[in-house]
Amino acid sequence: MSSPNDNNGGAINTEPPLDERKGEGQVETGATAKTPSQGANMKVDDVDAQRDNGVAEDQTSAVQYRTYRRRWFGLVQLTLLNIIVSWGWLTFAPVASNAASFYNIHETSINWLSTAFLFSFVVASPVVLHVLHRGPKPAIITSAGLILVGNWIRYAGSYSSSPSGGHFAAVMVGQILIGLAQPFVLAAPTRYSDLWFTDRGRVAATALASLANPFGAALGQLIVPFWVERPSQMSRGVLYVSIISTVLSLPAFFIPAAPPTPVAPSSTTAKIPLLPSLRQASRSLEVYLILIPFAVYVGLFNSCSSLLNQMLTPYGLDDEQAGLGGAVLILAGLVAAALTAPLLDRTKAFVAAIRAAVPLIALCYLVFLWMPQTRDVPGPYAVLAFLGAASFSLVPVALEFLVELSHPVGPEVTSVVAWSAGQLLGGCFIVISDALRAGDDASPPRHMRDALVFQAVLAMLVMPLPLCLGLFGRSHKVSLKRIRSDEPGMHQLSSNMTD
Repeated sequence: MSSPNDNNGGAINTEPPLDERKGEGQVETGATAKTPSQGANMKVDDVDAQRDNGVAEDQTSAVQYRTYRRRWFGLVQLTLLNIIVSWGWLTFAPVASNAASFYNIHETSINWLSTAFLFSFVVASPVVLHVLHRGPKPAIITSAGLILVGNWIRYAGSYSSSPSGGHFAAVMVGQILIGLAQPFVLAAPTRYSDLWFTDRGRVAATALASLANPFGAALGQLIVPFWVERPSQMSRGVLYVSIISTVLSLPAFFIPAAPPTPVAPSSTTAKIPLLPSLRQASRSLEVYLILIPFAVYVGLFNSCSSLLNQMLTPYGLDDEQAGLGGAVLILAGLVAAALTAPLLDRTKAFVAAIRAAVPLIALCYLVFLWMPQTRDVPGPYAVLAFLGAASFSLVPVALEFLVELSHPVGPEVTSVVAWSAGQLLGGCFIVISDALRAGDDASPPRHMRDALVFQAVLAMLVMPLPLCLGLFGRSHKVSLKRIRSDEPGMHQLSSNMTD
C-alpha cells in the first residue's frame, strides 16, 4: 500500500491490494493501464485503433488516477540543474574583458564560449530526443554527469593565479561538455510534467523548470562580476561555479523514474513513435505559427543575454551595471511567470496569452534600440524588465501549447525541436551581432547599434505569425487535445485527492 507521504495531503488511498498489481508502473483493475514506456512502443495504427475502439474510455473507468508528492523531488532537481547549466553558460560573458586578459585572447573568442555552448545543444538534440522518449530520468542523469565533468575541466584550464595564466583550449572543451548537458534538462520539463502532473499543474511545473534556466543566467550575470573584478580572479570565479555545480548535480542520481500508477488518462495514452511523430508534427500549420516565433525569440534572448555587457559598456556603463541589467531582465520575467503560469493552468487561455505576449516582446526589442544611448540605467532597465516579463510568460505557455496541438505526439518531440531551433538561432545571432560591432574608430568605439537594429527587425518580422492562430476558419485547429483526453479521468481524480 502507498504511504500517506506518497499522496497529497491525506488523500484517500485507492491503490489495489498487492495481489492485484503486476508491477510498480502497472495496475490491474479489470483493465490494464499502459505505462508511458509501453505506450511509446506502439505504432500509429495501434494508437488509431485504441482511440477508435474506445479502449481509453474503458480504462478511465477502471484505473484509479492519483498524483504523488515524490514528483516534487524530481521537479526541484530538474530546476536546480537548469539553473546551474545556464550559470555555466554565462560564467565568462559578464566579465568578458577580464576573461580575455586572463586567457590571453580577444573578446571575440570569449563570445565563442557562449556560441559553442548554444551550438552544442543542436549537436546533442538527436540523442536527447531518443533519451527523453524513454523517460525524463535518464536525461536528467546524463545532464548531471556532463555538468560535473565539464565544470572541473574548465577549472583545470583556469587553475592559475597569474593575470594571464589560463588555458583557453581546456576551458572550451569543458564549456562544450556543459553545452551538451543543457538540452537533456532544458527540453525535459514538458516530458516530466506530462508524466507526473495533471492539467491543473502542468503549465506551472513546466514554467518552474524551464524558467530556472534563464534564472541561472541572471545569477551568472549578477554574481560573477563581483567574484571577478580583475583578470587574476578568473580562476577563483570558475572554481566557485564548479563547486556549486557539483553540490546541485549529485542528487540527480536519486530521483524517481516514474509514478507507480498513472496520474491522468493522457499518461496512459499510447504515444506515437519518434519518426512518425516528427512527420505528424511537421504537417501542422499551427505548430509552425508557434515554433518559428518561439525559436526566433529564444535566439534573440540568448544573444541579448550573452552580449548585454558589450551592448551597454561602450556608452559608459560598467560591468556591474550591465550585469544588474541582465538580472533585471530575468528576475522581472520570473515574477511575471510566477503570476501567469497558475492562472493559465486554471483558464487554459493559451492562445490569448500568446497573442498578448508576442507584440510586447517585439515592441521591447524595437524600443531597446535607443536605450544604450541614454548612457544611464533607468531606460535600459525599464525596457529589459518588460522584455523579461513578456518573454518568460511566453515560454511555458508556448511549450505546453505545442504539446496540446500535437497530442498524442510525445511532448519531448516538440520541446526538443523548439529549443534546438532557438539555441541554433541564438548561436547564429551572436556571431552575426559580433560581426556587426563597430570598429575602434567609431563613436563610441566598438558600439553594437547595428546589432540592436538587427534584433529589432527580426523581432518585428515574426510578430504577426502567432497572431494568426485560429483565424481564417481554422479555430478547430487550436483545440487542446491532451486536456480534452484527460477530462473523463479528472472527475475521478478530484473525488480521490487534491493535486
